[in-house]
Amino acid sequence: MGRLYDGKYDVKIVKRENENGPTLCVSESSGKGFIEQEGFVFKDLAGDGCLYPYEDWRLPAGERAGDLANRLSVEQILGLMLHTPQQMLPGYSNPYLGMATYDGKNFQETDGNVPVYAMTDQQKEYVGKDFIRHFLHSVTPDAHSTAMWMNQMQATAERAPFGVPVNVSSDPRHGCVATDEFNSGAGGKISHWPENIGMAATFDVELEQKYAEIVAKEYRAMGFTTALSPQIDIATEPRWGRFSGSYGEDSRLAADMARAYCDGLQTTEGSEDGWGSESVIAMAKHWPGAGAVESGREAHFPCGKYAVYPGNSFEDHMRPFVEGAFDLKEGTRQAAAIMPSYIIATNQDAENGENVGIAYNKYLITTLLREKYGYDELVCTDWGLTGKMGPMDIMIGAKSWGVENLSPAEQSLKIIEAGCDQFGGENDIAQLKEAYALGVKRHGEEYMEKRVRTSAARILRNMFRLGLFENPYTDAVHANDLVGTAEYCEAGFKAQVKSIVMLKNRKGKNEKAALPLAEKTKVYVPKQYSPAAMNWMHQMDPEVNEVPVAKEVLEKYVTVVDTPQEADAAIVFMRMPKNARMGMDSGYSSADKEAGGNGYVPITRQYRPYTAEFAREESLAGGDPREDFVNRRYKGKTVTSYQEADLDALLDTKKAMGEKPVIACISSDGPMVVSEFEQEADGILMGFGVTYEAFLQLICGKAEPYGLLPFQMPSSMKTIEEQCEDKPFDVECHVDGEGNVYDFAFGMNWEGVIKDERVEKYKRG
Repeated sequence: MGRLYDGKYDVKIVKRENENGPTLCVSESSGKGFIEQEGFVFKDLAGDGCLYPYEDWRLPAGERAGDLANRLSVEQILGLMLHTPQQMLPGYSNPYLGMATYDGKNFQETDGNVPVYAMTDQQKEYVGKDFIRHFLHSVTPDAHSTAMWMNQMQATAERAPFGVPVNVSSDPRHGCVATDEFNSGAGGKISHWPENIGMAATFDVELEQKYAEIVAKEYRAMGFTTALSPQIDIATEPRWGRFSGSYGEDSRLAADMARAYCDGLQTTEGSEDGWGSESVIAMAKHWPGAGAVESGREAHFPCGKYAVYPGNSFEDHMRPFVEGAFDLKEGTRQAAAIMPSYIIATNQDAENGENVGIAYNKYLITTLLREKYGYDELVCTDWGLTGKMGPMDIMIGAKSWGVENLSPAEQSLKIIEAGCDQFGGENDIAQLKEAYALGVKRHGEEYMEKRVRTSAARILRNMFRLGLFENPYTDAVHANDLVGTAEYCEAGFKAQVKSIVMLKNRKGKNEKAALPLAEKTKVYVPKQYSPAAMNWMHQMDPEVNEVPVAKEVLEKYVTVVDTPQEADAAIVFMRMPKNARMGMDSGYSSADKEAGGNGYVPITRQYRPYTAEFAREESLAGGDPREDFVNRRYKGKTVTSYQEADLDALLDTKKAMGEKPVIACISSDGPMVVSEFEQEADGILMGFGVTYEAFLQLICGKAEPYGLLPFQMPSSMKTIEEQCEDKPFDVECHVDGEGNVYDFAFGMNWEGVIKDERVEKYKRG
């Protein structure tokens, strides 16, 4: 691999080969060398010239992990049990992540003398002093910078006792920005694919596995070795803010997609057990399913901490785990990590009757996950469970649902007692030491030491499986060449096109369907209006009123005209109606609270103002230390969609166009009420996290529509209010002007309603 970078931040690699064995790499700066024995070469990670079982790459990963777990001190193990909040390049100070400095200065004060990929003072302390080895990495300028940072982190870790490498994770980073343009010859920073709900809309399990294989290749090229994905909750609540990250409401489809993704991500081709240098750990989430949140409120917020099960469908929510992520076809057998949900699964603890967040619940983690389903892999909590709570409708603050009145150390101990191995979003080693000391007082030293060594073995086993102890370094020089290649970008773009669902294609008086449009048709595209508003990070977004698609992109497919009168067709780009501009609707209003209400408001999926006249009189769950009531009732309250102007644009355009076709292109996250405009649209396309160019490919007939609805499309907000949050397929579906029912697995192509093997396989009843 050689010299990776000239200058102070260079990581120089020494490499040794094994015939019929792994290539071993150490950094010159680590002071670690090699051991030759029986004709093989091993890394001397302990630095004393002795070959210990954990250094012997010939042994199984589990045996090596057990050996090292017994050599580490309890304090070092506690470092392994921390998985930090988001690390960014460059590191900078902010109210969510805290201070980031370089030799005592923030990045702006370094005057360009420090590259974006340098380690921060805090990261050096995490690795060198606290023995933290797991980091979530988010914002980065490019693959090369990420790889350079990774290699510095690995060299620093290698210098420390035992040479335990760093394992860096990533949230999904292959999503699209709608305005991205695809150039088949150029590649990009990374390949762009639809949201999970869009991949589900393809009903194509083989495509999902191919997607995961590309994700793994791009991740390993940058140095990422754990993916905080896939999200495999079934989305049975239409208003849920994380619907787009799911595979929809059918547990069978979700299980199949989950299995394909985990196989694609974790499998190194040619390996006996599937594990190797091309593998990435899949951390499937959110056990035991997070989609049954009451009234659509998301558990990131204190106002949304409760899941409810009026349809008695708790078992169905586990199917994507039990029949998918835990039952892989390839050699790795099962997802190597699980992330529990934030939620309180109301009244589902059959052992202790506790209504606490999943990671705090011993019945749901130990009795159900570990004992009943035999899951003995890593369990890592979702991010930021312990500490001080934040405001009711803001995502900052601890998600300590049900144990809010415990101290952070007591909360941490309860997570350990429940059976979790690792703390997501935590970097406070002192807090974990305090929790351990509390555990010793409660259970005794022998119990606590055995308990954390068990977690250490699970954590380390994954690192051995990945080959990190042999070679943790990545090729920073060529990282940009390996990520976002033309091949990967083209595959992602084709998936975007395949994922779009054509809901409607009305024939005119001449029996000609509205779509596809002839090449270079004269097209009018109205502006899209967004009022100024506060986003979910509580920052003010400005008012915007402009055509959402760049003219140069439109003119690759159509001839753009300025007025409906000049046009032969119109395309109206619309967004799914929500209470907020972006992010997740919290279902809570500080204004309502200040006006004397309880703060809880409806979540809408229609454009026009919505009054919740069919909502429950009493909520099914409730309670918060800051509230003196449990009824989170919002019946009779009214909310307005932020995107209401999109409906006006469609209706006004149709009025101006008369008999000429009007096409609605909806960027959606999931189910919505289409009855407000369906009869006024001649064609309707729905995409889930795709580029505008993907829509245009279908509009102009460059490809044939292929996607199917991975959920039911509700006829009204009334049916949404009256359905059971946990139960799939229990809304009244919309029926359009042509008599088509917008049910699960409905979609159209140029011939009409799709009736293929996908529909046959997943049809209901």
